[in-house]
Amino acid sequence: MDVKQYLSEWAVRYRRDLTENIMPFWLTYGLDNVHGGVYTCLDRDGTLMDTTKSVWFQGRFGFIASYAYNNIERNPAWLAASRSCIDFIEQHCFDMDGHMFFTVTADGAPVQKRRYVFSECFAIIAMAEYALASGDHTYADKALALFQRTRIMLSTPGFLPPKTTQKGYSHSITMMFFNVVVVLKKVIDDPSLVVQLEESLRLIEQYLLNTEYKTILESVDEEGRLVDTIAGRVINPGHCIETSWFLMEAAPYFTNPEHVRSVGLQVLEWDYEWGWDKEYGGIINFRDCKGFPPQDYSQDMKFWWPQCETIIASLYAYKLTGDEHWLAIHREISEWAYTHFADPECGEWYGYLHRDGTVAQPAKGNIFKGPFHIPRMMIKGYLLCNEILETIL
Repeated sequence: MDVKQYLSEWAVRYRRDLTENIMPFWLTYGLDNVHGGVYTCLDRDGTLMDTTKSVWFQGRFGFIASYAYNNIERNPAWLAASRSCIDFIEQHCFDMDGHMFFTVTADGAPVQKRRYVFSECFAIIAMAEYALASGDHTYADKALALFQRTRIMLSTPGFLPPKTTQKGYSHSITMMFFNVVVVLKKVIDDPSLVVQLEESLRLIEQYLLNTEYKTILESVDEEGRLVDTIAGRVINPGHCIETSWFLMEAAPYFTNPEHVRSVGLQVLEWDYEWGWDKEYGGIINFRDCKGFPPQDYSQDMKFWWPQCETIIASLYAYKLTGDEHWLAIHREISEWAYTHFADPECGEWYGYLHRDGTVAQPAKGNIFKGPFHIPRMMIKGYLLCNEILETIL
């Protein structure tokens, strides 16, 4: 493989796809110029299907628009979109107890509230990235304050209703905090950030990382043991692969960065093996660690976001090791994803495919899919390709 040519071509493609396809699609069809914020329930051609707003995506697109502004081009429309989402968050998305809503109406009236703190996490990274883009440090202060309040919510018994009576540890919020802290540390420093990184790593290594089944389990009991039920045996390869690059990205903030990188590389190796569909290609949704049939209704589908996480993770792995094994994986997943998810006729990517790669439904967004994983992949891909090229030119 001509590595220089390969990475140069992908860097150009990522930037072009972001600036000529993904960002224009969401600015044209998703941005709410009346109430502020962004709509995500869009049909294949961008037609608005539902005006309910995902609070997750106010933060997610608020982050993406500033992240693109900071790293791709200083497009004032992107910065304005980021500010619009953040203003909408501050005006409409917090309940009286400080916990954020999950969905609201077009003009910000509450619709649903959930027991998770993912709305908070995405608002934090939006405010932090916007602080860097705008130069307004008050948003860094707001982001840190919300981060600290979120940690209090999680540690206060009874504040967030438990999912089950089974006590233990969960992968999702643990992995999320790696990314939240890395974004925050670009604009503000506080001892709580390092404490959180160390705590997240401890939870991963001590409880959730399972060397017997060679994966990170989505949930375990209080001792870190497998809960031998259908739910307890779930492997989510996309989550694990996302965690792998979060670890590689966060490694410099640890006293032993090489160890943290090695954990990230090991998780990527293990969970690419779990996730890659050897018959049809692409990263599959769920596996059972004991090989039983997974029982989730979407268990054998291919969703957009695990493909994006694998593209990022494989580039990080190559950057850290120089091993072309990871570039081979990057090529394998990239060719499959771009062949099956990209919509050359209407723009953007499909979100949901059947196992064989055929389109399950053609809408470009809903409450859970919108302008986040795909543009983040393109921005990170562009940056990583160029960072690697700088070392070989």
